[in-house]
Amino acid sequence: QVQLVESGGGLVQPGGSLRLSCAASVTIRGINVLGWYRQAPGKQRELVATITSGGLKNYVDSVKGRFTISRYSPKNLVSLQMNSLKPEDTAVYYCNVRSGVGQYDYWGRGTQVTVSS
Repeated sequence: QVQLVESGGGLVQPGGSLRLSCAASVTIRGINVLGWYRQAPGKQRELVATITSGGLKNYVDSVKGRFTISRYSPKNLVSLQMNSLKPEDTAVYYCNVRSGVGQYDYWGRGTQVTVSS
């Protein structure tokens, strides 16, 4: 059974940095898209960044220039470097891995990121 585990979350002051990572319990083949989503209390889950198997990247406007998504290995699947963090970045961040033909859609349990003085 495939399990995704996020790491790297925590408490940081405004202007600080964090790096999130997502690891898989087994090697996953046929990945089409990797992504990071986040959900703040009382709000809907939103897409933060994605990267395709071809290396194409997409970011929500609010994080452009501050966050960078990268893919680096079959098990250590994807990372999110977050710089110049703001209080509005506070949320639970989730890792997502899916195929392009509806074969699977995996989610991690999330990691808390809190930006506060």
